[in-house]
Amino acid sequence: MRLLNIRLIVSLILGITLVSLVSSYYEVRAQKRSLRQDLEHRAEVLAESLAQNVEPYFGKGSRRLQKIVGQFGNREHLEGVVIVDREGTLLAVTPGLASSLASQSHAVSQSMIDNHGISEFVHQGGGASNIYAVPLHKDEQVIGALAIIHDATYIEAQKARVWRETFFRVLVQVLLIALITLLIVRWSIAGPIARAAQWMKALRTGRASAQAPDMDLLFPLAKEVETFAQSLTAARNAAEKEAELRAAAASLWTAERLCVHVRGRLGDSRLFVVSNREPYFHTRQGKTIQAIVPASGLVTALEPVLCACDGTWIAHGSGEADREVVDKNDRLRVPPDDHRYTLRRVWLTKEEEEGYYYGFANEGLWPLCHIAHTRPIFRASDWKHYQMANQRFADAVLDEMSGIERPVLLAQDYHFALLPRLIKKERPDARVAIFWHIPWPNPEAFSICPWQRELLDGLLGADLIGFHIQSHCNNFLQTVDRTLESRVDWEHFAVNREEHRTSVLPFPISVDFDENPPSGESAYIERGVLLRELGIEATYLGVGVDRVDYTKGIQERFLAIERLLEHYPSYRGKFSFIQIGAPSRTHIKRYHDLFGEVEAEAERINWKFATGKWKPIIFRKGQHNHQEIERFYRIADVCLVTSLHDGMNLVAKEFVASRHDQQGVLILSVFTGAARELRDALLVNPYDIEQTAEAIRSALEMRAEDRQTRMEHMRKIVREQNVYRWAANLIGSLSEVRLDQAEPSVFAKSLGV
Repeated sequence: MRLLNIRLIVSLILGITLVSLVSSYYEVRAQKRSLRQDLEHRAEVLAESLAQNVEPYFGKGSRRLQKIVGQFGNREHLEGVVIVDREGTLLAVTPGLASSLASQSHAVSQSMIDNHGISEFVHQGGGASNIYAVPLHKDEQVIGALAIIHDATYIEAQKARVWRETFFRVLVQVLLIALITLLIVRWSIAGPIARAAQWMKALRTGRASAQAPDMDLLFPLAKEVETFAQSLTAARNAAEKEAELRAAAASLWTAERLCVHVRGRLGDSRLFVVSNREPYFHTRQGKTIQAIVPASGLVTALEPVLCACDGTWIAHGSGEADREVVDKNDRLRVPPDDHRYTLRRVWLTKEEEEGYYYGFANEGLWPLCHIAHTRPIFRASDWKHYQMANQRFADAVLDEMSGIERPVLLAQDYHFALLPRLIKKERPDARVAIFWHIPWPNPEAFSICPWQRELLDGLLGADLIGFHIQSHCNNFLQTVDRTLESRVDWEHFAVNREEHRTSVLPFPISVDFDENPPSGESAYIERGVLLRELGIEATYLGVGVDRVDYTKGIQERFLAIERLLEHYPSYRGKFSFIQIGAPSRTHIKRYHDLFGEVEAEAERINWKFATGKWKPIIFRKGQHNHQEIERFYRIADVCLVTSLHDGMNLVAKEFVASRHDQQGVLILSVFTGAARELRDALLVNPYDIEQTAEAIRSALEMRAEDRQTRMEHMRKIVREQNVYRWAANLIGSLSEVRLDQAEPSVFAKSLGV
């Protein structure tokens, strides 16, 4: 630190001295120029005035001229006046003035030649003088010259004075700055560094938190150190957890274990992920651009994998500032603070997005697969956009795969049904999987789609197709069996078609399970805070968290609450249900109308039952982040997940994962994938309003011991079958796929080919 102080002070002294000297040099030059200009101006005014007095007497004898010049010998800095004729002969000179100074001056002779005033500075005998000469005229002819001579020595003296003042000023500045620098280094650098060193020592020995001490002046270093500390803490926790698991012979999957597993499975291969939604999007916040992470279980599961193998995520660039942060190849490295993998963005026009995403995918395939009593709409123009978008994403994937041997591709969801075939056609050496996050309907329902054969053919280009549950796999295999010429291997759940084998397997997706309860206020206190924020009074609270979608059964849920209050009036004024509804795809008419219908239904029921500060339904519109939603999960007595048809529905698992107190009751639709795993929930048919109302009553009246037992069983399932296990199973199964080698035909063999 002492060496740092010396180097810093010496550097500052040299820097300040150099800057001061350069600044003083230009200041001296400017002042010298100003003094010279002032002197020349005074000489010019005097010379022109005197020339007018001399010209009438020129040629009438030198005595008169001598008398005139003799009068100018006592002015400030004026040495004298000289008058010469055309040939340079001296006619008059101020007494005591060296006549040679003017007669030999270049300015005198040049002024008669140029016929205008000339200024000249000369040095003679250790002093400096200014000679200003003007021509004398008679009948507009030059007849001689008059020179005004000033002593310019004071200008050099002024310059020397400025240099002296500069020296003392620099000396004082250097001393003051050196002193201030020592104080700053001691208070703002040495102190924080010493505290950071003590904190890092404590961190190394496991006695400190991951949050770095205050180091405002060293903010970039502090940020990196804190990231390093968090990584070290996470690694230590992971190691401790892994040791605990080994001791308990358990097999809990963590992000770190998933990374190791994937690196071992992929070897030298590279992983590529394709999804419509990107893991990071960029938006403007004032004058800055910020990276936003969307709430997504998919990002939670796959980002550790991509970080582990330096993979590539290809997605639609939908953020308002997305184009401003990519390179010329539409790539950027993410995460923003710790570059571990590549994000490749694909651009779509508004028209293309409208046709591919909102049109064919969400007005066609979404209602078709969910069978939720909304008529699917299939337009030829939307189909063309869907084909085009799949081709554009396929081109981006192939571009990223260029030069990579045995790449591994994991496509996500119903937006990319054609993509596997497009990739496999160009890169037969690639292992390709697609995970279908929504249900797959029965063959009769899927046959509604005019392009069912093309969609199935595209999907069967994959080596592995994943669904949430086995019944969706069965529906898919039945659809293929009835639609395409192929051989379905029901024993191994695979399709053999065109010398290619596609496995169709269930992989139930899940959530991240944090075993550490959040620090802060108790659930009781947090409940009171939330009730005050909502402006209501209630004894029991229910919660529902959904996108406002016709598949989620929100209106049926409200009707069940209405029926509960009708049949059991004792819950009036006591039970309130909080519905968190995120607007979704609102410029599609069905979704726009649905949002208004849900809001109207909530208002109708509230108008019917509300009294004072109590109302049965609180409809919270808008987007909520995971931390905000968890507050409601933790204080709810009951959570309603009543989807009319769903692939998995992770809200059920999020609710279970958030209940560290082992309390709360989950009411779950039998038409969700989660119902296959969470058998300790109260399972209901959401279309049966009476049954759902009775389930709410049972949940509110259930004994604490029963609630705890049920929640413990469900938490054990979610803990063990977490999102990392899902990713590990999916990628592990894909890595075990044997790439097909086309067998030579009988005809080719007979020819010896």
